[in-house]
Amino acid sequence: MAPEGPRDRQSDASRNPAEPARASRSAGSRPSDSPPAELPRIETLLVLGASGDLASRLLLPSLGQLLTVEPDRRILLVGAGAEQYDDEQWRTRVSDAFRSSQASGDAVDELLSRTRYRSADLTSDDGVRSVLDECEGAVAIYFALPPAITFKACQALERIGVPNGSVLGLEKPFGSDAASAHELNELVQRIVPERSIHRVDHFLGRTTVLNLLGLRFANRVFEPLWNSTHIERVDIVYDEELALENRARYYDHAGALVDMLQSHLLQVLAIFAMEPPATLDEADLRDAKSTTLRATQVWGGDAAGSSRRARYTAGRIGDRTLPAYTDEAGVDASNETETLAELTVEVGTWRWAGVPFTLRSGKALGRKRREIMVTFREAPRVPSGLEGEAPANVLHIALAPERIALELNMNGPGDPETLSREVMQADFDPGRLKAYGEVLRGILDGDPSLSIRADTAEQCWRIVEPVLEAWRAGTVPLKEYAAGSDGPASWRTSVRTGQSV
Repeated sequence: MAPEGPRDRQSDASRNPAEPARASRSAGSRPSDSPPAELPRIETLLVLGASGDLASRLLLPSLGQLLTVEPDRRILLVGAGAEQYDDEQWRTRVSDAFRSSQASGDAVDELLSRTRYRSADLTSDDGVRSVLDECEGAVAIYFALPPAITFKACQALERIGVPNGSVLGLEKPFGSDAASAHELNELVQRIVPERSIHRVDHFLGRTTVLNLLGLRFANRVFEPLWNSTHIERVDIVYDEELALENRARYYDHAGALVDMLQSHLLQVLAIFAMEPPATLDEADLRDAKSTTLRATQVWGGDAAGSSRRARYTAGRIGDRTLPAYTDEAGVDASNETETLAELTVEVGTWRWAGVPFTLRSGKALGRKRREIMVTFREAPRVPSGLEGEAPANVLHIALAPERIALELNMNGPGDPETLSREVMQADFDPGRLKAYGEVLRGILDGDPSLSIRADTAEQCWRIVEPVLEAWRAGTVPLKEYAAGSDGPASWRTSVRTGQSV
């Protein structure tokens, strides 16, 4: 198939300005849920920023895995970026990435035989047009670029248009605050309809979402207890042993709050706390998430009192000796970037009134911990005659790897009158694809159900903006913790540790 020329593209001048899906919307409004027209099959995956770390470490290996699992899928891969590669060098790069995920089969071989790369200025009309001219049919355009470059590339796409039926895949962060997120949303909605915009959050891979939904809504034993009557608190934790890992260019301007809490962990909260959707269709699922996030705010409206921040100093993790964050290459100490963030929010609904949700994530910590921890209220009374402690039951929902563990108070063993703590545990099905493989499948199949909708992206910024303002004003001190520790010593009473899963 010959590449499409500019006349085949959907340009700004040719679009109907009254088309509902592309009209400007305020932050509080929701995209139209009218049934979408049948979309053309995506024939090309165009990766902008294809020579970068995200593409080589995550996107390309996951694409290879997807083609291995689905050998009948056919796609042309076009890479584009500022770096100079000829097609053979690019093909080697893609092949190496595929090898890292043990990708094989006819679909993989065909892609490798046809893939190509073009060096271009992705902020200019001519540069973006030149890479679009390498594509065939409807295109999935994936922005593996820094946010500022993504915005300029989108401005170019608005001016020159995209092939009919194309979709956009946008990496976080979606803007730098609610206003810039709204501006970005309006821009991309002028390029393609909202349903064709995939704001990527790989935490929302299909397996993770379906595991949470199945646990909640397919088990009567849990859902009747999923409320403030029975649940005392919820902790959503993503602690990493990894340090900066050469990400200073992005991370030193984002920090843990924006990198993890504002995006990933608020999305996990929305799935955990939402009301039961009627179906798993995109409208029902995304409506339920949006309703939950609209009801979410910092605990008690007190941004300073409900948040904490810290950054790591020099220390050891296993056999690794780590420098202080401020001594890492590319870090500007005057930015006062936090590497550990903690925020408590509330969901102002009948179901969750009065339940604190604490979100926490940090780097260079002594223990990798990725879980939702649900602490139930204690039994109102334990019968006289039973000895021992009867602390609250705790449900652990571990993320990556995904498993569930429930801490129970049991009689025995040995003495039926003495209570002891026992743990029941089970593993979730890990699924056939890695998170980015599931993301790419949704993009290539035109299924936005797991992507972040425009209004939701803006709501996440609304929730954290009071915290960012309090931190910029210096009302929340920036504490320190040694790499390899659990965090600042003064935080011992914050997120509970519970039973490791």
